[in-house]
Amino acid sequence: MPIKIADDLPARPILEAEGVMVMREADAVRQDIRPLRIALLNLMPDKISTETQLARLLGATPLQVELTLVRISDHVSRNASADHMASFYRPWSDVRDERFDGFIVTGAPVEQLPFEEVSYWDELRAIFDWTQTHVHRSLSICWAAQAALFHFHGVEKHALERKAFGLFRHHNHMPSSPWMRGFSDNFCVPVSRWSAVRRQDILEGRGLQILAESDESGLCLIGDPGRGFLHMFNHLEYDTLTLAEEYARDGGRQLPAHYFPDDDPGQQPQNHWRSHAHLLFGNWINEMYQTVPFDLGAAGQAPVLTAA
Repeated sequence: MPIKIADDLPARPILEAEGVMVMREADAVRQDIRPLRIALLNLMPDKISTETQLARLLGATPLQVELTLVRISDHVSRNASADHMASFYRPWSDVRDERFDGFIVTGAPVEQLPFEEVSYWDELRAIFDWTQTHVHRSLSICWAAQAALFHFHGVEKHALERKAFGLFRHHNHMPSSPWMRGFSDNFCVPVSRWSAVRRQDILEGRGLQILAESDESGLCLIGDPGRGFLHMFNHLEYDTLTLAEEYARDGGRQLPAHYFPDDDPGQQPQNHWRSHAHLLFGNWINEMYQTVPFDLGAAGQAPVLTAA
């Protein structure tokens, strides 16, 4: 099935050119099925790139997905046009009475700030709490994963002396998890962050599951079944050239590790993570679909995912 997005969203022609099935809004209403309602709280500066990356993965599953773009209610994005935000995004204050099968929160370029100093921290905390009553399954990415663990479990983030930046091999610690089914024993993941959550801070008895981590860059995926959350500190959703673009944007100050062939920025990087990106999002959507009540009004009230 295709993904349903706004007819004039900039991501549409990109996805259609890649062969991703994208449904027109007029066609979606004629299908006698209930689409999965997934909302994306996009905190990344480059809104269009992030929309495209995540819509590509959400649209690759056999299910019809209806994507709602959400923004912080009173925060004005400095990097996205006002027209784009007004045309395609709804403030969370407008959707807080609605229910969703899935909810995704992206990272944000604020990870070097204490959580409490982020201008929209209070609203983000309210959104995290709202997911517990209005959302069936949630996915947090990068800084948002750190923020969610801090909010729900008091797990601190720690500043890094040098940015974790590159393509790092990770170990699959829980292949029996619904989120990790079909994953290789080890796999590559793009990493780009200035802070980290430490393994020793994931206390026993909290119900947290370490699903994947790297010997070099640390934790990557943590399951929080009691909260209905999957936390990803890194970026399986990235495009092939995203790290290269970040390297150029930063003036070539830090070469991304294990990314360019022979560590030569003049060579084209190869995408070694695309299949696992599709697998992770397919697993997340499949687990959501298998467990969500048909009546969306009951979302947030269904039994939580049990530990594997």
